[in-house]
Amino acid sequence: MKKRIAILGSTGSIGAQALEVVRGHPDLFRVTVLTANDNCDLLISQAMEFLPEAVVIGNEACYPKVREALKERAVQVHAGREAIAEIVRIEGIDLVLTALVGYSGLKPTLNAINAGKQIALANKETLVIAGDLVMAAAKRNNVRVIPVDSEHSAVFQCLAGEDPGSVEKIILTASGGPFFGKTREELSGITREEALKHPNWKMGNKITIDSATMMNKGLEVIEACWLFDVKSDQVEVTIHPQSVIHSMVRFIDGSIKAQLGRPDMKLPILYALAYPRRIASGLKPFSFADYPQLTFHAPDPGVFRNLSLAYEALARGGNMPCILNAANEIAVSAFLENAIRFPDIPEVIEHCMGNTPFIKEPGYEDYVASHCEAMTMAENFIQNHKQIIH
Repeated sequence: MKKRIAILGSTGSIGAQALEVVRGHPDLFRVTVLTANDNCDLLISQAMEFLPEAVVIGNEACYPKVREALKERAVQVHAGREAIAEIVRIEGIDLVLTALVGYSGLKPTLNAINAGKQIALANKETLVIAGDLVMAAAKRNNVRVIPVDSEHSAVFQCLAGEDPGSVEKIILTASGGPFFGKTREELSGITREEALKHPNWKMGNKITIDSATMMNKGLEVIEACWLFDVKSDQVEVTIHPQSVIHSMVRFIDGSIKAQLGRPDMKLPILYALAYPRRIASGLKPFSFADYPQLTFHAPDPGVFRNLSLAYEALARGGNMPCILNAANEIAVSAFLENAIRFPDIPEVIEHCMGNTPFIKEPGYEDYVASHCEAMTMAENFIQNHKQIIH
């Protein structure tokens, strides 16, 4: 039988690449649900091609256009963010690919888990914000969370068949982004356009900026701790500019397992969708001859402060990673709108971490409140300190 898949965020980079994978394997996968936030034209095009049972457009103002375009198709049309969170509960879904951006992925993922759906997780913020709630729900509902991030997919593959107690260290690789090797002073004049030019990966704007600041790697450290049930001192980051080794695991006997491949997100997407099977990707095979030199470097915490802030949030625990993530979302958005400079991003985050109320053992509503409070604090800090950050 075909695996029935819901793709949350189908018009984004990961969602679109997931549909490429489905397109290449129509005998294995069937799209049941597609969702988008604002890109109604692409959502309509995708729905006409894949004919899912239902689509959801988050922006309710776009609902009439989507409904009209699909009125001759046997596709249910829904609208609103709450509809995205609820559509995952319907029957006819075997796997939910969560490819939403930021905080928006939390509620749909929790709902899908509580409905017993298997999860392919491409939204690391879900675990950063409320990893304790998400993983407890997955365990309670016997749901497997399969990571789609290339780094966590690599670790997941390296751990296959291994005793979790034999893991000494998880080593997450980072490309270093477009600014590897630059000094803190050199980063002060970085423009939006420069920060969006990632050397190896094609991604959405938000995750590309997170890669440039290394916040993406900080979020991945937090995600790894929840996914693989390890402590923060068991996760380290190494810069690997070639992006060939996607991540590694060192075991207590000193041996290291690594997962290698071309820097193409369709590989971890295919692995997550097809799990536990491996199927042919159709991509050009990897050759070491194309990569005669693989290099590794320690990240500079003085230059990439966001990585240090992520480790600090992880160490403090409670709602602090949620605060970190919310402040980062606002700071990145402000940078993309040219409202703040590149080095101001960690300043905004640090301010929010130091001033948003700390909750040691938060519940779901506490996470929601902390997210809103940190976002408001970040917005106010940016507004009130423009003369300083400019």
